[in-house]
Amino acid sequence: MNDDLSWMLDSALEIPGALHAVLISADGLLMARTKGFGKDDADRVAAAMSGVQSLSRTLGFFCEDPQQRWRQTLVEFDGGWVFLISAGEGAYLGVSASPEVDMADITFRMQQLVAQLGKELTTPPRDNLGSRS
Repeated sequence: MNDDLSWMLDSALEIPGALHAVLISADGLLMARTKGFGKDDADRVAAAMSGVQSLSRTLGFFCEDPQQRWRQTLVEFDGGWVFLISAGEGAYLGVSASPEVDMADITFRMQQLVAQLGKELTTPPRDNLGSRS
């Protein structure tokens, strides 16, 4: 797990009511998770969110235009919310929250995170900086 990405995801939890955050790949693999959220649970969430996103994306035609781009899926439960948004090419950001969360605050923070994650995900890793061959 990428610690830089996890640290960035932890910032989503600064919003009152935010519970957990995960970054997943389009094929349902876990890329990062907030601390305190177990890997097994995060893997399960990643796989499920990949399916949710795929199903959501196919519903563009329901809005009278099959070419509509999917932006966000919001699922409401008795005890909270799950937000899922695109986090760049082939990546998605998911956040769970309690019922009391300010939806505007959490979605704004998620958009901020996507901007930061986009930079992180497109920057190649810097390996062997001190070595010369």
